[in-house]
Amino acid sequence: MRRGRHVAFHLHAHLVFVTKYRKGIFDDAMLQRCEEIMREVCDKFEVELREFNGEADHVHLLVHYPSKLALSKLVNSLKGVSSRYLRAEYTGRVNRTGTGSAAFWSRSYFAASCGGAPLSIVRQYIEEQRRPLS
Repeated sequence: MRRGRHVAFHLHAHLVFVTKYRKGIFDDAMLQRCEEIMREVCDKFEVELREFNGEADHVHLLVHYPSKLALSKLVNSLKGVSSRYLRAEYTGRVNRTGTGSAAFWSRSYFAASCGGAPLSIVRQYIEEQRRPLS
């Protein structure tokens, strides 16, 4: 439970971002860098990134966020900043997959409130993603 001046909140969301054309771009090292970038973005928004994992073509995040934050703003920043950094740092790898010139992530994303499912179940699901080996 987190508290603000006039509010107490306990908001969690499960987010999934898919690469453009669902291209298998990620390896373990790239997923680790993606997690670092997304943790930095979350810190700036006062969001706690509780869990992160992914597969070759998508990533899962479990975030604990304040009630004052519009989830869409967080998603836009996470996708925009990570895209910019990953495209710059892994230029050869990203360009070889043919994701296009401007986009790294698909325009869509999945976001679900985790109020109905126990967080341990969501966390376990994210941990069990088949992370590609380097």
